[in-house]
Amino acid sequence: MIRRTKIVATIGPASGHSEMIAKLLDAGVNVFRLNFSHGTADGHRQQVAIIRQVCASKKVHAAILGDLQGPKIRIGDLRNDAVTLVNGEEIILTIDQSRGEDDDRIPVGYKALPQSVATGDTLLLDDGLIELSVSLIVGGDVHCSVQVGGELKSRKGLNRLGGGLSAPAITEKDLQDIDLAAELSVDYLAVSFPCCASDLDPVKRRLDDLGARIGIIAKIERAEAVANEQTLNELILAADGVMVARGDLGVEVGNSQLIGLQKRIIRQARRSNRPVITATQMMESMISSPVPTRAEVFDVANAVLDGTDAVMLSAETATGKYPVKVVMAMADACVGAEQQPDTRISGHRVDDRVENISESIALSAIYAANHLDNVKASLCLTESGATALIMSRLSSSLPIYGVSRHPETCRRMTLYRGVIPIHCDITTNDEEGYQQALLSVTSTGAIGLGDRVIVTSGDITGTGGMTNTLKILQVKGA
Repeated sequence: MIRRTKIVATIGPASGHSEMIAKLLDAGVNVFRLNFSHGTADGHRQQVAIIRQVCASKKVHAAILGDLQGPKIRIGDLRNDAVTLVNGEEIILTIDQSRGEDDDRIPVGYKALPQSVATGDTLLLDDGLIELSVSLIVGGDVHCSVQVGGELKSRKGLNRLGGGLSAPAITEKDLQDIDLAAELSVDYLAVSFPCCASDLDPVKRRLDDLGARIGIIAKIERAEAVANEQTLNELILAADGVMVARGDLGVEVGNSQLIGLQKRIIRQARRSNRPVITATQMMESMISSPVPTRAEVFDVANAVLDGTDAVMLSAETATGKYPVKVVMAMADACVGAEQQPDTRISGHRVDDRVENISESIALSAIYAANHLDNVKASLCLTESGATALIMSRLSSSLPIYGVSRHPETCRRMTLYRGVIPIHCDITTNDEEGYQQALLSVTSTGAIGLGDRVIVTSGDITGTGGMTNTLKILQVKGA
């Protein structure tokens, strides 16, 4: 059975060499994530070269996603790199770095902290593992009582329950990493901690100045980003895709609210024709265990049932002991969920009117594929991949083959749910072009003689967004 949900794997010390990249591709990875929070520019250059070389040798397509560090608010460097906080203990968070060595003070790099919090606020450290309650604010010091203690290490994250701590959207390091992403021609660039649509503008301007065609993924991880429908919708529409970044988002809104938010973000992203990635702690136990827990399998499966395009692995493949096994386990969970009847039924936009011909053709193609007997696949002849993306918004058990002459379009389509990219140098959308596309798919063994295939294309080649033709063809012998 063809797996429709895509897998994003983070590259790190456990997975960066060519042999492991090849194994991860065989196991089912579709997108490789480079975490710009770690590593060096030269290290990332080497990594991209390895991924592209292995993909070329295996004749497969895989996208590369660069992930900006963003303005994550962190505590500073601690004496001996760690401190143990005890329940009921009184501590002080200080913006005065010179006093960070005092026994009762923890330095914080966020200068606006005293003005951003109030007595009674709950502050969360290290992804919510440590909980503090604000009791007093004096100058640059925020006095807190420890509600949930534990070992705190240097440079761990700091959040306020309910949100409200925010720094400039793009840092100087991010600007350097955007330049690097453009140099490496990564396919997607994830922007961390945007609160609203305008937070993406500096990234867009930088990429435009560099002449880089890179899809922007907005990471939804701030409480402000989901505070109301309008803000969320504007942020989704401003991006080329979104990520449900459940780590910081869960810390800021609370885990109980995260369940509904995940479903809401995925639903709105799909309605807006944007691909969506679900991320964070999906199979975290497999960092050290060769098998996932049932809860983790359920978590992945529920994201699939919610309609996510992709599920993401972080430390599991970056530093974990079992990178290949965790990808295989995730792939199995996706396939299991996709066998449920609900994943093959779509009410996507059935009562809505559409504004352009390309979208009408795309929606009509999947409707025909789902309702006409003996249809085995949909073929989308595409320049930009836009029609294939719209087709992928509808649920179906049939594969969508995105056939393009542009390698970068093929790589971008690897993120779209149910879309299988095929590189084929088609320059004419006529009978010859259709037969060339059919041959490129039949050569994979996916379709055979007598099968019906839905084909979409446009009259004008070389221009994206011009799809205006739908044909139903039957595969014939030579």
